[in-house]
Amino acid sequence: MTEGSFVPLPGSEREPLSGVQDIGPVDENERIEVTLVTRRRAGLPTELVIGPETISTDELANNYGTDPADIDLVREILAGYGLEVASTHPGSRRIKVAATAAQFSRAFGTTLRRVSSPGPIGTGRVEHRYREGRLMLPAGLENIVLAVLGLDDRPQASPHFRLSAEAATPLSYTPPQIAQAYQFPAGTDGTGQTIAILEFGGGFSASDLQSYFSGLGLSVPSVTAASVDGASNAPGSDPSGADGEVLLDIEVAGAVAPGAAQVVYFAPNTDQAFVDAISDAAHATPVPIVISISWGGPEDSWSAQSRTALDQALSDAAALGITVTVAAGDNGSSDGVTDGKNHCDYPASSPYALACGGTRLEADTSTGAISSETVWNDGSSGGATGGGVSTLYSVPSWQASAGVPAASGTGGRGVPDVAGDADPQTGYQVLVDGKQAVYGGTSAVAPLWAGLIARLAQATGRKFGLLQPLLYSGVTPGTDVPGFNDITVGSNGAYSAGPGWDACTGLGSPSGTALLTRLKV
Repeated sequence: MTEGSFVPLPGSEREPLSGVQDIGPVDENERIEVTLVTRRRAGLPTELVIGPETISTDELANNYGTDPADIDLVREILAGYGLEVASTHPGSRRIKVAATAAQFSRAFGTTLRRVSSPGPIGTGRVEHRYREGRLMLPAGLENIVLAVLGLDDRPQASPHFRLSAEAATPLSYTPPQIAQAYQFPAGTDGTGQTIAILEFGGGFSASDLQSYFSGLGLSVPSVTAASVDGASNAPGSDPSGADGEVLLDIEVAGAVAPGAAQVVYFAPNTDQAFVDAISDAAHATPVPIVISISWGGPEDSWSAQSRTALDQALSDAAALGITVTVAAGDNGSSDGVTDGKNHCDYPASSPYALACGGTRLEADTSTGAISSETVWNDGSSGGATGGGVSTLYSVPSWQASAGVPAASGTGGRGVPDVAGDADPQTGYQVLVDGKQAVYGGTSAVAPLWAGLIARLAQATGRKFGLLQPLLYSGVTPGTDVPGFNDITVGSNGAYSAGPGWDACTGLGSPSGTALLTRLKV
């Protein structure tokens, strides 16, 4: 098929990025591999996403994956532009396409440049491909291709951790001490479950894991590294950088659920790789019980097509019985945006993610008795839990009775759903690149909840998928929720804690044994 007419790709608009320094045009002969996300062959039933029913990966692929006829049509039309289908993933509706930068520019009606822009925390400036405006689709692919990801490979997300200065840490805990304070159910350790962890930089060494877990008197859990889009486990020598995120996630999840196997997916920090990593994790064998994500960025820093693709990957996970825990952010109600408005962090704000906010926990390290728990907020220099009301997602049905306030005159999805200790001043004792350190941030809360979910799954013998319909069942504004410690003191900037659900700590921090009792009903 030869080149023809084009139609706009809805949601592909990219706004100009602040702080960009132009380097020059992209080499026309640079080989690029992009991810196309296609429509489902049939709509995914709501009861599979928010109900107790789950399906297998084969059932998902055969009933709701990419229609083989759509794959054939994409292959035929793109061949006319010199684009080659490198691989197909019908279950997760992804088609990987390879070509030169010049061929992609012609096929999707865009201009690619090389620029540098500010990278995530601690990385300085990052050089990458860049585009502005919308993409076009060759005629015939409209309503078939929903997203074209990877032409622009700007850094998409930041890790949500805070490294504590030793002098500013009056109290810290091992993860098992945190689990004791939150009454994780006795007689469980996650045995038989798999926890998937997504990372977009950094790495871990076996020696760190051996030293850390033996220091806690625990066996080293099974931890396997998986590669996404060419990235790999690449530990360095900077414990304050991405290695800190990786080790925090592995060590927290592994210390509170040492019987669970972990698979750590290393991916480039791009919107394309975010979608690919979630899809790879969700469609893996064995299917994980939970996926933990400690990275994110303000909602409107993501293109609409990226969110569509990612939300669909998350809804696939829910249908497969996978819960996805996501850090809610470490920059208070503004999410670090300087426009004076409130912002939620994404993908925590997705209605298919269990958004994890942060508290300041004071507990007896011997008995686990909690003496105080308030909203984590150390001020502008020390971080605060993310939380608020989405301006992009409406209130989900399962959250409608929780009392989420309106934002910008309209109701929206409230963030977070749950919480846990995140203040670096009452943080987690971890080992990163051979150095003992204390970390906080909502990055710690996502793997903490992932470990708890693995233990709850072990105890109940069930998958939970989208957990919120169960957690929010019967919730009314201003009332305590069974299975949670209600946090009623503190604020994250624009929002204050109070009885019941709030936009700082959600339903509260876990009371694991009581939560197990509730989930067994």
